[in-house]
Amino acid sequence: MPPAIPIATYRLQLTPDFDFDAATAVVPYLKALGISHLYASPFMKARKGSTHGYDIVDHTQFNPELGGEAGFVRLSQALKQHDIGLILDFVPNHVGVHFADNPRWLDVLEWGPASPHAASFDIDWELLPYRARGGVLLPIIGSSYGEALEKGEIELRYDSGEGSFSAWYFEHRLPIAPERYSEILRTIIKEADAEDSEAGKQILALASHYKGLRHPNRNEAPAFKKALTGIPGSAEIIARGLAAYRAGAGRAAPITALHHLLERQHYKLGHWRLASSDINYRRFFDINTLAGLRVEDAGTFDAIHRLVRKLITEDKLQGLRLDHIDGLRDPAQYFQRLRRLIREAQGSTTRPFYMVIEKILGEHEALPRFSGVHGTTGYEWLNTITQVLVDGTGLDALDEIWRQISNMPPKLGPVLKEAKRRVLETLLTSEFTVLTRLLARIASGHYSTRDYSADSLRQALELYVLHFPVYRTYLASTGPTAPDRALISETIEKARAEWFAADEGIFDFLRDTLTMDLIGPGRPPHSTPRVRRFALKTQQFTGPMMAKSLEDTSFYRYQRLLALNEVGGDPAAKALSTDVFHEAMKVRASEWPHGMTATATHDTKRGEDARARLIALTEIPGEWTSAVARWKVLNAPHLVIEGGMRAPSATSEYMLYQALLGAWPLGGRDNVFLERMQAYALKAAREGKQETSWLNPNEAYEAGLKIFIARILDRSVSAEFLNSLETLARRVSLLGALNSLSQITLKATIPGVPDFYQGTEFWDLSLVDPDNRRPVDFTERAAVLAKMETPDWNSLVQSWSSGHLKLAWTRHLLKLRNELAELFTHGDYQPLEVTGAHRDHVIAFARHHGRDAVITAVTKSFAPLSQGGRAWPSAEGFDGWLNLSAYSVEGIGSESGQAELPLSALFRHLPVAVLKARVGTIKSGRKHHA
Repeated sequence: MPPAIPIATYRLQLTPDFDFDAATAVVPYLKALGISHLYASPFMKARKGSTHGYDIVDHTQFNPELGGEAGFVRLSQALKQHDIGLILDFVPNHVGVHFADNPRWLDVLEWGPASPHAASFDIDWELLPYRARGGVLLPIIGSSYGEALEKGEIELRYDSGEGSFSAWYFEHRLPIAPERYSEILRTIIKEADAEDSEAGKQILALASHYKGLRHPNRNEAPAFKKALTGIPGSAEIIARGLAAYRAGAGRAAPITALHHLLERQHYKLGHWRLASSDINYRRFFDINTLAGLRVEDAGTFDAIHRLVRKLITEDKLQGLRLDHIDGLRDPAQYFQRLRRLIREAQGSTTRPFYMVIEKILGEHEALPRFSGVHGTTGYEWLNTITQVLVDGTGLDALDEIWRQISNMPPKLGPVLKEAKRRVLETLLTSEFTVLTRLLARIASGHYSTRDYSADSLRQALELYVLHFPVYRTYLASTGPTAPDRALISETIEKARAEWFAADEGIFDFLRDTLTMDLIGPGRPPHSTPRVRRFALKTQQFTGPMMAKSLEDTSFYRYQRLLALNEVGGDPAAKALSTDVFHEAMKVRASEWPHGMTATATHDTKRGEDARARLIALTEIPGEWTSAVARWKVLNAPHLVIEGGMRAPSATSEYMLYQALLGAWPLGGRDNVFLERMQAYALKAAREGKQETSWLNPNEAYEAGLKIFIARILDRSVSAEFLNSLETLARRVSLLGALNSLSQITLKATIPGVPDFYQGTEFWDLSLVDPDNRRPVDFTERAAVLAKMETPDWNSLVQSWSSGHLKLAWTRHLLKLRNELAELFTHGDYQPLEVTGAHRDHVIAFARHHGRDAVITAVTKSFAPLSQGGRAWPSAEGFDGWLNLSAYSVEGIGSESGQAELPLSALFRHLPVAVLKARVGTIKSGRKHHA
């Protein structure tokens, strides 16, 4: 039986090309590597061809493209056989919509608010402008709605098997409301000239009998449809009569008929660009095809967790990773319900069920205590490890380089604020409009606040959002916690400071609405449901707002050091001192010892070893500065200049040089490297939303960007640049590999559960998705691992560029974690003293539980220890001692006992070390060093 708290997890991305059976084949390798839990991407039924699984269309079924239930059973049996647990990446916040594959969404389109599934979706039915009836906007048209009608791209069809009508726009099915069937059938019979036929008479009689199928007579629809299919000859007549709605060029009457029919549905078709301004259903971020779920609705909660409950009951699921919990209306309520479901499903079992959440924490932000949650997926620890390995002196030098290239101070605040404005004006305008309308309606609900104009309220709320510093607050229906109240008040004051119109109490009103104090005892009577809805929906808005503004905009504008531009990180962050790192680890060991520690995920902006290479730029800032200056001169002829356009921009050019160093292949470029870099540069430019964007692509700039990259990577025209790049890449690659060994050692030994992303056992030089989701050669990794029962570290160091060294060290670390599982699961954290000339290059600490202990020591800032990245560090080059006075250590001089161990002995194989020890003072050996 796998341990309740994982020893180590391994993330697999399941796709139609890597299904349950492919995962089953990998299980023996994971066991040999030392993994205790397979951590699987979502495997519920998703949109056909999905490469990630987050566009789930049915939470109650296994994805048939992954092998369905039979394939899952085979995987589950293999996991049981190898004593490996299963953690599922579960998506409670959203589902895939549009197209024709989500039956619940299709039912909502057919029946509108009367659908039993309408409560599952966060739709503001009454917000569509210039429309007599409510509806949901469907921004699916590739051209204008009128053009699509006139071209005949929207087609009314009849399904003779189920007796239903639907409009179709290419692959999108749009069910027709049954209340319109009567008029459709009359029109069809007339068009087909079938009034006098027996079938026509029966169809008309059926239409007259049901008279529209209006709610609450929804239960009549199945009988009506069945009766329609049972009329002999009906399908042929309907097929002919549909010509009355067959729109197309020169067919004015059918165009008008189809338009009038569509305008009487529970939805409104529109151009896809309308989504940013007019959409009235909550989305996942700005993705139109992912609709937010109201998981706070009890029926919806039960429905989407039905399969999860079953798997837990059958002991086929030992953990959950909850995706995007900041999208939920009330996460605390959700986790209480989920914990209750898990207890019921487990029955008499008392083993803890492992749960972690995808949550991005701001600086100094504390993770709320949610029921049953062991911690986050580890973005904050990824960035903590990066910051402690960064050389602070060199980082200061990079500030000046960035200042000169960008012509602005190295401060993130102004960049983020401007990015938020852009996102508000474009991507999330519709969601913001929903909030401002609701706020204005609340204000108009009492005479004391009715004079706040809608425009003033919008401006005040905008300032609040611009200054809101984290992803969200966590108010429940009962009100805010003290920290959330303080955060709201602080943000209100920052917003008020930028308000130049008359205040007249508008910010007090906004604060009291956000905290729900407005509906407290003794306050003027405002609508309690509206105030609660506004406060809780604002929480659901600020998360996507921050994500789109920071991760998906600012990260691609502020490019001082790309190693810091990582999910959950701060691009303007300073280096972290070893002492501050130790304090953070001590707190983690006490408060969140079982959360994940990640260094790469499917969402990270670049591979973990590409990031480690870029850390090395802080170790050689002078060489980096000189190289960039030279490259800019060499590549100036390759810039694409048209009028006032420069492709790439100066800041994008600087970003590209970093990206090239991070991803440069150790064994030489392959045929797809150019395409990968061009795809990355295009995505980065569109995400930055300066020269081009996803909403409004600048074709000339994008073409120029591709041309520039093709030119500088073409040896026939850029040999001098490529020679210089390769020379620096060799040094940075060595420094990066050394940093990577420290990175993985910290990940595996600090408090927390180390998570390994697929394929990262070798050097991971990938770029942002989809580049980091490329197929992994597990056969090669398994073959290499099989030959490493007793690693020859000297030989592995000699061939370090192959990546086999990283795999061997990974297995070594995981073997130790398995041998001392209790220590790593429950042990505390104790910093260790390092003395000598190289003390600032070493991070050392002990983990111990009872008398068992493990000593970890890693090196940082390798440049002076490796001839600037030209040679592997020699053990003899380390000058210093590690204080081990409280421990007896196995394997290194422990027989004679040493209170202080020379770093040269500690790092005799690798510049990282993890040693078994016992708690107990050694009295002999060195006593003091300056």
